Amino acid sequence: MAVPVAFFALFFAYPVTAIVGRGFRTDDGWRFGRIGEVLGRPDILDVLWFTTWQALASTALTLLIALPGAYVFARFAFPGKQVLRAVVTVPFVLPTVVVGTAFLAVLGRGGLLDELWGVRLDTTVWAILLAHVFFNYAVVVRTVGGLWSQLDPRQEEAARVLGAGRFAAFRRVTLPALVPAVAAAALMVFLFTFTSFGVVQILGGPAYSTLEVEVYRQTAQLLDLPTAAVLTLVQFTAVGAILAVHAVAVRRRERALKLVDPAQTSRRPRGAGQWALLGGVLLTALLLILLPIGVLVERSLDGPGGYGFGYYRALQSAGSGATSTFLVPPLEAVGNSLRYALVATLIALVVGGLAAAALTRRAGRLVRGFDALLMLPLGVSAVTVGFGFLITLDKPPFDLRTSWILVPLAQALVGVPFVVRTMLPVLRAVDERLREAAAVLGASPLRAWREVDLPLVRRAVLVAAGFAFAVSLGEFGATVFIARPDTPTLPVAVARLLGRSGELNYGQVMALSTILMLVCAVSLLLLERIRTDRSGEF
Repeated sequence: MAVPVAFFALFFAYPVTAIVGRGFRTDDGWRFGRIGEVLGRPDILDVLWFTTWQALASTALTLLIALPGAYVFARFAFPGKQVLRAVVTVPFVLPTVVVGTAFLAVLGRGGLLDELWGVRLDTTVWAILLAHVFFNYAVVVRTVGGLWSQLDPRQEEAARVLGAGRFAAFRRVTLPALVPAVAAAALMVFLFTFTSFGVVQILGGPAYSTLEVEVYRQTAQLLDLPTAAVLTLVQFTAVGAILAVHAVAVRRRERALKLVDPAQTSRRPRGAGQWALLGGVLLTALLLILLPIGVLVERSLDGPGGYGFGYYRALQSAGSGATSTFLVPPLEAVGNSLRYALVATLIALVVGGLAAAALTRRAGRLVRGFDALLMLPLGVSAVTVGFGFLITLDKPPFDLRTSWILVPLAQALVGVPFVVRTMLPVLRAVDERLREAAAVLGASPLRAWREVDLPLVRRAVLVAAGFAFAVSLGEFGATVFIARPDTPTLPVAVARLLGRSGELNYGQVMALSTILMLVCAVSLLLLERIRTDRSGEF
């Protein structure tokens, strides 16, 4: 536990505490009365209200659209099912700036809807809600569908034999078993949309602001640290409550159900109704997922002189004079992102692997608290973490503000929770008697781990590395503060180009976003080939 605790203390707790402390500390002492002052402001109340209701609306809309897909993936067997499963999961690993850019190509000025019908939905709440459904569709399909595929259908069939109608049998037998999974998925969707940053910033415009966006505005643009500190505490408290409720829902699901092999519950669709349902899910995947991605790729190729790779070639030049957005060619951001993500993945594997091993071999309140500590980066504004890096890691021996390692460290903070959650179930499944037998035969603890644990968890390590790499590649909230102008990452490069007008900048945004999407999609497809979770859940 020593290395993970030291890592989180230095690169998470210290920066966040420092930034919040500066917001409450004055020359006359601490002023915690600022909490009431800030929360009483009408503009802040509007931000809190919009953050909450758009998260609720996004969650409800995602469940409405994704639950039929969860049923189809759970109960139907059809050609191309595994490919479609990977396709609908691609949005989940895409950076939020790419999601925002893709929907901008469909809903924004000069977008597909604007060209066909003269309709624009950017800077409206509908664009935000649809992008959130796009991003979180796979959360519901994989989480609920994974459990649904393991429920024994004979229980519902027995209810039908005893006289219950189709709907009554589902309501009284299947639905109660699914409620914990649906609740867990809904809470995760609410969490992701409650802390939404890139999607709201790109599609919402100045009219809409979530807590995360407002923290960025108060910190980076207005330099109002007291307001940013209060909003950080509010978000941290809210997300902590969400994670606590989610943990209860997950434990309830794990304890209450007896599951069967998913292969026993999947069959080809029967009857017109089931085929219509399958067709509806395929149409939803086409319009909701493939259409934005396809339009993004098409716009990246549609140059002034016709279709070609003109915008991609333009990424090789930094421009000059007042029109220059970068100190280096934007294409260098690809190499920067890959290098940063690889280093961040290595850090996340070491820290997360040690943490998972500690959680496997120990029990008690201390370890439960340590487990909660690992999830804290999901509950604190990434903007706060990034700005905290700048104001704390500026003195020896940790003067890292000009060091390239700062970006991978920030990215690793987000990757560690994914590593722990991927490796922990597999490590807990290793029979302790195998380690004891190795020890009896004279193996040292290190050799026992190398000879017993590592072969059994090798695939889990690869899956964890894939998730950490994809998440690190798309991290934006903290990186936007600490990425140097001469070494931007792909998400930061996309955001910079979006801030400039002009057809060339717009085309380069589409080209960079397409490159970033392809890298993330390839990572996901590799994950699908090596994943070890047969239940189909994350």
